Amino acid sequence: MDIARWLDGEHPVVVVEEEDGRVVAFAATFSYRPRACYSGIAETSVYVAREARGRGAGRLALSALIDAARTEGYWKLVSRIFPENRASRALVRSLGFREVGVYEKHGQLDGQWRDVVIVERLL
Repeated sequence: MDIARWLDGEHPVVVVEEEDGRVVAFAATFSYRPRACYSGIAETSVYVAREARGRGAGRLALSALIDAARTEGYWKLVSRIFPENRASRALVRSLGFREVGVYEKHGQLDGQWRDVVIVERLL
């Protein structure tokens, strides 16, 4: 995983490693919009390696990212999740995110335009 490209010194990134140093999960923040009025909002993304799913690595990464974003002065995190991704939707809901709507035909996956559920969390 090339996580180094996300380390811009401005947006928090959290990495979860196994004892052998292998990265099994990460949660990252990214710029939401370039206009100054949105400077306290960050996009967020969580990834968990397939073999580590269901073991709490995603929860650990996202929970730590929420704390890091708050410490850095962010006041809101936003993300989008494919509707059928029940595990991700349950994870973010359990950590205080709420679903606020659906973008239709917003992301492409396997050549198909897909809807996404919009989630947000105030910090």
